[in-house]
Amino acid sequence: MVLADGTEIRSVVQLNQVIDHPRMEIGDFTYFGHLEELDDYAGFLAPFLFPLSPERLVIGKFCQIAHGVRLITSSANHNMSGFSTYPFNNFTMHERTTPEDIQAMFDIPGRKGDTVIGNDVWIGMEAVVMPGVTIGDGAIIGARSVVAKDVAPYTIVAGNPAQCVKRRFDEETIQVLLEICWWNWPVERIEANVDAIVGCDLDALKQIDQA
Repeated sequence: MVLADGTEIRSVVQLNQVIDHPRMEIGDFTYFGHLEELDDYAGFLAPFLFPLSPERLVIGKFCQIAHGVRLITSSANHNMSGFSTYPFNNFTMHERTTPEDIQAMFDIPGRKGDTVIGNDVWIGMEAVVMPGVTIGDGAIIGARSVVAKDVAPYTIVAGNPAQCVKRRFDEETIQVLLEICWWNWPVERIEANVDAIVGCDLDALKQIDQA
């Protein structure tokens, strides 16, 4: 981020410009506003997502991710099908000789699958998103929330475990917003209509979309 006087705020980064990870898909203009520069943004945000992990982390466009957020993906899970959850295999990896051997370590019962964050989602400071969660477009996650289940589009959740505080708009408005998908407009159209996007005149937004 660059201030009006040219000062660079190097701790605010567009994530798909600083992350190159085979199991992550990050949309344009999604940013992470941490309070310090990091050497490994992927490793901080999703510390248990490995190149051989079977799950993916998918983050949409124009998301706003605050300081300290952690995305706990499915490869963090321990096997709970037996008497002990201790990950003995983690400490015998040096004995495994092929990628297939390592891959087999991830094949545990009850896997949660991909973690998916929609477009224009705001995730507050130090929130934690648990494995396999889907967060809908336009949702807001309160600071220090623990999100353990799916969040509907344009819903505000908070707490541990995160619970619905309210829907941001009525159901009809939400459906129209999901149909418009302004985040998929060409960049030039978005730049020309920022006031309508951050405003609350649905008719104006619909007219722009239909132009």
